[in-house]
Amino acid sequence: MKRLALVALLVSVCSLPATAGDMRYVSELMEITLRTGPGTGRKIIAMLPSDLKVEVLTPGDEWTQIRTPDGKEGWVVSRYLTAEMPKSLQLERLQRKYEALVKKADELAKQNNELKTRNQELGSELATKAKSLDELAASYKTLKDDSAEFLKVKARYQKAATRLTELSAKSEKLEEALSKLELHQNIRWFLSGAGVLLVGFIIGFSAKRQRRRSSLL
Repeated sequence: MKRLALVALLVSVCSLPATAGDMRYVSELMEITLRTGPGTGRKIIAMLPSDLKVEVLTPGDEWTQIRTPDGKEGWVVSRYLTAEMPKSLQLERLQRKYEALVKKADELAKQNNELKTRNQELGSELATKAKSLDELAASYKTLKDDSAEFLKVKARYQKAATRLTELSAKSEKLEEALSKLELHQNIRWFLSGAGVLLVGFIIGFSAKRQRRRSSLL
């Protein structure tokens, strides 16, 4: 029933009377005459091939005045005109659409291949970046550990330097005290030696005087 309804609709559309300005096609599988007036006795202007698209100027039940794509005007038998696009034109249109779709499909396939290649390149680049990031993270960890060890060594060095400064100050004080002590010791030895010499001199002098007195007696 649906098919019958569709066929009836198409027949009714095709059988609608033409109005001025409508576009019609010459029926398929035939060539019709374009005449100077409505009648078979009128002069033939041209032979119109099937599937030719023409413009309706003056519609009529038997004869219709038309204008061809190249600008010729004349009359043709109305029943040889149809509002339905000829199958050859439909096929041609479908062929153009098909070719456009094929071309579009080829372009999409090419784009898809390019995207796949780019995706592979990005994947490889991502893997390289990830590897570099891992290496950088390892280097950062090593540097961080080395920095922590360096800070510990620096703290020990500063502590040792402070201790060394303190020891140097104490050493200088000890050397100064030792120098003073040695000076005092030298003075003491000098005084002791001088005292011994003085005592010896006094003893010698006393003994010499006693000898003199004894000789006088």
